[in-house]
Amino acid sequence: MPFAQTETGLQLPPGFTAIGLRELGDAFATATALTAEKGAGTLVWTRRFDLVEVAVVLEPGEPLSTARRAIFAGMNAAADALATYCPPEKPVVFAWPDIILLDGGLIGGMRLAWAEGADENEPPDWLVLGLMMRLMMHAGPASRDRTSLEAEGFELLEPRELIGSFARHLMTHFHTWQQDGFRQIGADYLARLSPEKGTRTGIDHNGDLLIHRIGKPKAAERRALLPSLAACGWLDRQTGEPLI
Repeated sequence: MPFAQTETGLQLPPGFTAIGLRELGDAFATATALTAEKGAGTLVWTRRFDLVEVAVVLEPGEPLSTARRAIFAGMNAAADALATYCPPEKPVVFAWPDIILLDGGLIGGMRLAWAEGADENEPPDWLVLGLMMRLMMHAGPASRDRTSLEAEGFELLEPRELIGSFARHLMTHFHTWQQDGFRQIGADYLARLSPEKGTRTGIDHNGDLLIHRIGKPKAAERRALLPSLAACGWLDRQTGEPLI
């Protein structure tokens, strides 16, 4: 598949339109503000040396209640982009539902926005999927709980390459979803989700996590997606960056 070279230096699949922001720009907020003006495939990114920060506008064709599962396609695409350049001994793992861990340390995560008051039973006018990953630490070394691509031995620390890879993998996952349904998207996500011993997991049609305790006949435990997305457990609200 040919990739378009944009004026910002990104290599993106057909259908994406890039908007680059200066270093202090907020890609997620900007993409959300542009949804009335810009359509699906608008990709907003921030020119930073220390963070990968990108947001993509989506226009799903299914009800909001199920379309929110786009967060899992985004998480898969982020992990695939990391795996492309990641040292093989550094596992990429998820913590429910939106946290990305690299070799056990928090490196970033995913956000999802939709229009306030949107009908759960109708396709939303738009979704915005946002990704942030730490390239370099601002203060102090990496630790068990926090890390960066630089600290984990990544030779590639160029946001443009990682953003382009994320966009390509995102298109692949959405194509799989459209052609074959959500099942494979969910399976790929769950394969990277931090496991609990003695459990089997699934994703419900509304995105909730279902946890089955092996050997226990009780109904599955449910971890609701909506409050977890609202909590955004990887994001420092004061700095607007991954927690340190």
